[in-house]
Amino acid sequence: QVQLVESGGGLVQAGGSLRVSCAASGRTFSNYVMGWFRQAPGKEREFVATISWSGSSTYYADSVKGRFTISRDNAKKTVYLQMSSLRPEDTAVYYCASTRPIYYTTTYTTTSANDYDYWGQGTQVTVSS
Repeated sequence: QVQLVESGGGLVQAGGSLRVSCAASGRTFSNYVMGWFRQAPGKEREFVATISWSGSSTYYADSVKGRFTISRDNAKKTVYLQMSSLRPEDTAVYYCASTRPIYYTTTYTTTSANDYDYWGQGTQVTVSS
């Protein structure tokens, strides 16, 4: 069982930067693929970024590519989402999510919410124009 707690959300002006973090509890963390998703008011939850358990592979939604960076520190059991050049359309609740442990590959990532078994409670990011 993994528990995820996001932090670091807040209000930022357009063009600014923000880093959100997700701390995991549990016996192990290093074999979990991690992802970030977001949900804006009145919209469906959408994929943002994912990172393999080794950190060697990442994948981003086209809408954030080049502006957002996902990273992880397995020793700290924490995954980060560094957001730059923020836009008002980035306003949403940001959720981190974890798969079950993956052992057969170090590069596996997934963009499907259905592949993630554990979810945090979310952190609000608001970008003002």
